[in-house]
Amino acid sequence: MKGPKKLEKLIIIGDRILVQPRSAQDRTDSGLFLPPGVQEKEKVQSGYVMKVGPGYPLPMPGEDEPWKDERDSIKYIPLQAREGDLAIFLQKDAFEVIYEGEKYFIVPQNAILMLERDEELFS
Repeated sequence: MKGPKKLEKLIIIGDRILVQPRSAQDRTDSGLFLPPGVQEKEKVQSGYVMKVGPGYPLPMPGEDEPWKDERDSIKYIPLQAREGDLAIFLQKDAFEVIYEGEKYFIVPQNAILMLERDEELFS
C-alpha cells in the first residue's frame, strides 16, 4: 500500500513514522485482539503506516574530503516499519496532525509496540 499522491510533498524526519489511524475495532482482519481495557488504560492506538523516515543517523566518520558531496556521506540505520504495515503504538508518544483534512499521527519508532505486515500487499 503506497501513500496517497498528496503525501508525496511530506518528508518524514529521522526515526519518525506517519500513521493514519484506522477506525476503532477490537480485532484486526488477521485476528489480533486488543481488549478494551488495554485500549483505554494504555491509550493504545492502531493505524496504517503511510510514510517512513530514513532512520537513525550514524555518526559521520572523520573524513576530510572536500570534493565529496556532504549528502552522500550521511548514512542511516533503517526503521523496521514499512509503508502499508498496521502499527500498534502508544498514543501518548504520538503527535496528532491534520494534513489536507485527514488525521494522522507522527510516531517515533520507539513508541510502536508491534507491526502487522501483510506481504501480499507488496506483491
